[in-house]
Amino acid sequence: MKHPPRLAELIEALRALPGVGPKSAQRMAFHLLQDGRSGAQTLAHTLEAALASVRRCERCRMFAEQELCAVCASPQRESSLLCVVESPADVVAIEQSGSFRGRYFVLMGHLSPLDGIGPEQLGVRALEAILDEGLVRELILATNPTVEGEATAHFLADLALRRGLTASRIAHGVPIGGEIEYVDGGTLARALAGRQSV
Repeated sequence: MKHPPRLAELIEALRALPGVGPKSAQRMAFHLLQDGRSGAQTLAHTLEAALASVRRCERCRMFAEQELCAVCASPQRESSLLCVVESPADVVAIEQSGSFRGRYFVLMGHLSPLDGIGPEQLGVRALEAILDEGLVRELILATNPTVEGEATAHFLADLALRRGLTASRIAHGVPIGGEIEYVDGGTLARALAGRQSV
């Protein structure tokens, strides 16, 4: 069945969300137009306001409404530790752990030459400027354990080492509460290779 043009546009726009396929987008569009019109209006206004006021922090590239995000503006954060992550969601996850008191730099992606994503697209010049200030002593690389994430981590580690800084990689392995028999082979291999003395 062919949808009216505006409905088709709405369905296609909803497909831009991660993990939303054609059926899910259609279900959402139908809900918003059938039973959720007031919620749809709120969503539209909120999205418009967020697009107008949310930008990137001028220092770390995290989402912010001011020049600096809350982390960069805080004098309580440890300036000698800089954690590099791929996305704003990674910052949120680390912050929720409550275990890191340093600062961040958000790449907004990872190196992927086939997709045309190189150092320029990841803001590496801005990262180098931060490293050249002389406050950072350790660069913590918290990119994802994918091929692209590992390549990005190696590239950034070279930047740090050329400046005489410590570069460390977050540990990867068996999750707390996980059972070894259910962990995939790649994760087990990484856990064994990264084992520590007890």
